[in-house]
Amino acid sequence: MASATSSKANGTQSKNDVSIDDLSAQIDVLKSDIATLTSTIGDLGKAKAEEAATKAQNVAADIKESSYEAGLKAQDTAIEYIQKQPTTALGMAAGLGFLVGMMTARR
Repeated sequence: MASATSSKANGTQSKNDVSIDDLSAQIDVLKSDIATLTSTIGDLGKAKAEEAATKAQNVAADIKESSYEAGLKAQDTAIEYIQKQPTTALGMAAGLGFLVGMMTARR
């Protein structure tokens, strides 16, 4: 009887040993998978950040170009107005200068 009991104990123990070995192997696989996932997520984050930076640079370049063109158009309009009505333009410039002088004068 004693040997039957020790056989059962040994049989159970060897099954537990296999289970522990299996668990250790599975844990190692999980560690590897987590490391791979972490690396993949990091790479994805970097790619998205680079994509966002490129998009922001493109938008900034478009805004810069639009602003420059709007400034040139305003300049052309002002020059055209000054050439057509120089007296009115001179009066407007004097009035604007007077207002700026009044607003910036110390009292």
